[in-house]
This record gives sequence, structure tokens and C-alpha cells, in this order.
Amino acid sequence: MIRLLITDDHTLFREGLRAILGAQSDIEIVGEASNGAQAVQLAASQLPDVILMDIQMPEMNGIAATEKILDANPHIGIIVLTMLEDDDSVFAAMRAGARGYVLKGADKAEMLRAIHAVANGEALFGPAIAKRLVNFFQDVRGMKSLAPPRAFPELTEREVQVLAFIAQGYNNSEIAEKLVLSPKTISNHISNIFSKLQVADRAQAIVRARQAGLG
Repeated sequence: MIRLLITDDHTLFREGLRAILGAQSDIEIVGEASNGAQAVQLAASQLPDVILMDIQMPEMNGIAATEKILDANPHIGIIVLTMLEDDDSVFAAMRAGARGYVLKGADKAEMLRAIHAVANGEALFGPAIAKRLVNFFQDVRGMKSLAPPRAFPELTEREVQVLAFIAQGYNNSEIAEKLVLSPKTISNHISNIFSKLQVADRAQAIVRARQAGLG
């Protein structure tokens, strides 16, 4: 039996998933959560094999919840189930450790295929998402030779993004919300930025960033 936890803030959507997936002979619904904080609690108490995880939810978003759950129980397979298919959301989910990313418009067969694959330790991304990943890396490869030298080559692309937001005056929580990441992850990025740029505080980082044209 695959022990499954459903996490989504829309009651009707959860009920629809429970009706469809609970009817499968090899799937047991062990709980439902309406936000990321509840998902973290239920993951700890029920120890599901697979979690279906929405991204945009109150109290704690799905990306932050995924990070917390996998920190404590890395064996749990998490499938992000969302209406969002932009590149930032896809890669945020992958960085957080999700092993599947399926759009809410997926049919029953695609949903079951993802659940079974992740339960077996595989990673599976729906056809629409897989196509976006291929296109993204093709674009990156094609643009690499044309791209001008970017500011602060010692920083990762994500760190440059965070630095740009710092230069615009955003605080950690606001940056986390914009990048769909947890505040802890943003704090780690900022620590890395300070270390790599050899600055002592936020004010010095802002000066360096604005001198380089960021913000």
C-alpha cells in the first residue's frame, strides 16, 4: 500500500482527489492538510510514502513545507501539484527536493503514474513540465555565448537575484515570498553573499550591488 497525504487549501479539490485516489486498491489516504504547517505536522505523525503538495497556501507555502518535511524525513516522496508552471516555481520545487511536479489539470492516469513512480523512488515530471525543462536548458545553452559578463561572477544566479532584491530594499520575508523559498533558505543565501563579497552587513552589500547596477 502507498500511504498518501493530500495537501491543498481548497476543500473541494482535496475531496475530489480523495474520491479518485482513495478508490485505488493500492493507495491509502492517511491524511489531508489545508496548509503547509499542517502538512509538516501530519508528515511527522503519519509518515506517508508520498505527499501531494500544493504551492500557494496560507501559513506556510508548499516549497517551505517540502524543505521542512524532507529535512526530517528525506525518504518521503513529494509531488508538487499546482496550477503554476512558471520556471521559478518548477526550479524552486526541485531545489526543495520535490521528486514530482504535476499540474492540477493532469488526468487521473498521469496523477497515478506520478504517485507510483515517486513511491518507487523515481522522479517524474508531467509532460508539460518536462517540455518546459527541455526548453529552458536549450535557451540557456543558446544564450550562454551571447550573454555579457554578469555582475559578481563569484555569486550563483540565485544569489545575484537575492542581492538585487536586497538592493531594492526588500527584507528577508519579502524576498522569500517573491522567490517562493523559505526564509531560512534566503538567510543562507545572504550569508553566502556577505562571505563571497567580503562585506560585513546589509548596508555594505547594498552599496556594492548598486555600484554594479543592481537594484
